[in-house]
Parts: sequence; structure tokens; C-alpha cells
Amino acid sequence: MRFACVQYDMLWEDKAANHAIIERMLHEAKLTQGTFVLLPEFGDTGFSMDLNRIADDQTLQWGCNLARKLSVFIQPGFARQLQADESPPGRNCAAIIAPDGAVLGEYQKVQPFSYGKESQFYSGGDHLLIRRCGDAIACPLICYDLRFPELWRLATLAGAEIFTIGASWPAARQQHWRSLLIARAIENQVYVVAVNRTGTDPHLQYAGGSIIISPKGEVLAEADDRPIVLQTDVDLNALRAWRSEFPALKDIRRGLLGSITVDSAN
Repeated sequence: MRFACVQYDMLWEDKAANHAIIERMLHEAKLTQGTFVLLPEFGDTGFSMDLNRIADDQTLQWGCNLARKLSVFIQPGFARQLQADESPPGRNCAAIIAPDGAVLGEYQKVQPFSYGKESQFYSGGDHLLIRRCGDAIACPLICYDLRFPELWRLATLAGAEIFTIGASWPAARQQHWRSLLIARAIENQVYVVAVNRTGTDPHLQYAGGSIIISPKGEVLAEADDRPIVLQTDVDLNALRAWRSEFPALKDIRRGLLGSITVDSAN
């Protein structure tokens, strides 16, 4: 199965302009049907805390239309506003959309980035999402979730074979981004497909570094800090063969792990 990471510099809180950038890049990339297209965290607004400006249905509607038009899977990142009496009032979300435009499921970021004040505006989700996309069993995660390996382990034990993580990861900690992604792939014997934005917003600089990693920790494709649609194929049979040859996952002592609800429809 083919995966494509769309790395670009977002225009701040301007959905229409960012949609135009993404559509142009995907048109130029000449995607094959059935490709899984991964967009960064808050991919059409930037990492904004202004829910009144960015939380609406436009992102999902646009994503569904684009998935149908291109016959691809798409994982967009967007904000959702909760009921008025809930605090914090927002959720940081990623959805998986099928090539027919159907929303297969929505993941809400479990770990808001408190250091960046995200937790003052967005509350954490309470479940993981796993969906079959073509031949792949995919689990979407978002940015800061990368620093919490228990989420990855629990999703792996629930059947995940590929993690698709969209991020707005600051350039100041770019080395952590790359190192942790490779570690997550190795320890869970999974493919990791990770997209990060590039450019700047009113607060931070971003260095891109989108990357696709094999279950053995091999870097299959990697971007620098320039806009790019980073593409490669992944071999699910190779993943399953490696897990059989080196069955480290069978040695996990499940009783020492915590638990989380897993929304799985495979």
C-alpha cells in the first residue's frame, strides 16, 4: 500500500488558502488510487487555540470531497468544539476518510501539549482508533502523543500495524521527533508514517522532517524542511514476516500495562 505525507507551510487560520495549497501539491504528486494521504496536525489552520475561528465542519467536508475526487484515503487534522459547559472546550482531532468519502472514524488527541498551553484550550480524548484501510490496519495519533509509548503499545496489542501521526512539531526539538519515531517503529514492529509541517506561525518555527519508517527501524523516505509530498510503498507481508521471525511482541507482559478504550472496526 502507498502512503503520502503532505508537508507544507500553512497560512495562519486560513482554511481556503491551505486547502488550495494541499490540492495543488496532491495534483502535482500524481497519486495512485487508494493511496493513504496524511496531513499535519491542524493542517488547514496551523496550531491555533482560537476555537471560534477554526472549529467548524469545513475541514471534514473538504476532506470527504477531496478523498472522493482523488479516490484516496485522507487523514486531516482539525479542531472540534465541545458543549458550552465543558472545559477545556475543544478537542484536537484527526479523522480517517475512505476513498468513497465516508468518514471511517475520528481520533481525539489523548495527550494535549501542556508545555505549549494546548491543555488550556483542548481536553484529552479517551480512546484509540484503529481502522482497516485497504490492506493496512492503521492507528492515527497526533504530535505530542509521540512522547507517550504506552499509547503505541496498547494500539499495537489491539492490532495496529501502521501508525499515521500528524504533527506541528517545533524545530527546537527536531532531534526528539526523529529519534522517538524510529524507536516507536522498532519497539512495536510497526510501520510509522509521520508528517510534520514546515515554515513558521506567529509563535514557532517548524523544520518538517516528515518520515516513513519500517518495522525494523529503517528509514524508507525522509523529507528536509521544504514543502514536499513524501511517498513510498509499505509491505505488510514483510511486517508480518518480521513479527513471526522475531516475536518480541509475544513476550509483552500485558498485566504490567495499563488500558484504554480502543475503537476498532477491522
